Amino acid sequence: MIPSLQVVVGGASGFLGTALVAHLRAQGHGVTRLVRDERQVRDDASLWDPRTGRIDQIVIDRADAVVNLSGASIGHWPRTSSYKRELMRSRVDPTTTLARAIAGSDDPPVLLSGSAMGIYGSNRGDDVLTEESELGDDFPAQIATKWEAAAQPAVDAGARVVFLRTALVLEQSGGLLGPILPLFKLGLGGRLGNGRQHMALVSMTDWLRAVTFLLENKDASGPYNIVMPADVTNSQFTAALGDVLHRPTVMTAPRFALRGVLGGMANDLLGSIRLQPARLREAGFEFEHADLESAMRSALA
Repeated sequence: MIPSLQVVVGGASGFLGTALVAHLRAQGHGVTRLVRDERQVRDDASLWDPRTGRIDQIVIDRADAVVNLSGASIGHWPRTSSYKRELMRSRVDPTTTLARAIAGSDDPPVLLSGSAMGIYGSNRGDDVLTEESELGDDFPAQIATKWEAAAQPAVDAGARVVFLRTALVLEQSGGLLGPILPLFKLGLGGRLGNGRQHMALVSMTDWLRAVTFLLENKDASGPYNIVMPADVTNSQFTAALGDVLHRPTVMTAPRFALRGVLGGMANDLLGSIRLQPARLREAGFEFEHADLESAMRSALA
C-alpha cells in the first residue's frame, strides 16, 4: 500500500489536470491546486504567478511531489508569431518557476514535468520511436525540448524529475475526440489525409494510471513516452471510431476541413509519429487499454 502523498499540481484546471486531480484524490493522495486568480484560492488551492516567478515556497516545501501540466492550447489557430511565443512561454515559465522552487527546498519533492510526443517532431514516417530516439527540430519539437530543459534547476538540485512525453489522450470530453465526435456521430467522419500516417494514442485511464505509477515509483526518472503500445494508423483509428459509434466513415477530410475543426492540431495529425512506451514497459507498467478498440471503448463509455 502506497502511503498518501501531498501533490502540488500546476495546470490543474486544464483537460488533463482536472482529470489528474480527481484521480489522485480518489487514490487517497492530497492535492493542492496552483491557481492564478485570487478568487479561486481555497483550502485546496495556492496562488502563483509563473510569469513573474511568484509562488508560495512553503507549499513546495511541504509537498512530496509536484506535477506541472501548464500550457496554452495547441488547438488554437492561427498559430501567429505572438501565439507561438505564448505556446512556448506558457510551458517554459511555469516549469522554470516550479523547478527553481523545488531547487530551493531543503528536501526537494519529485517533479513530474509535462512534455509531449512532439519532441520527436511532427512527421517521422514509419520510424519506430522510443525514448532513445533522436529528437525533432520543427516547432513542436522546439517547444517540448525547451519545456523539458526548463526543469534543469530541479535536476541540478538532485530532485527526481520525470518528463511526461504524452501522446494524444483519448477522452470524449476534449483532446482529439472532443472536436471530431460530432462529425463522426453525424456519419461525416473520415480518415485524415491519406490515412497511412501513424498515430500515437493513449486512453485517459492509462494516462492517469501511468502518471500515478511514475509518481509512486521512486526509481522512475527521465523521459517516458506515455502512449499505448499498439501501432495505429489513421485509417485504423477512423474505422475503429466509426465501428464503436456505428457510423460510416467513407469520407476523406481535406486539409482545409481539418483546419476548421482541429485548428492547430491539424498539422500534427497529418504527420506520422510511431511511438512506443519502451521505458514504461521496462519499468513494469501494464496497460489496461493496450489496443485501439479497448482504448476507444473506454473513451466513449
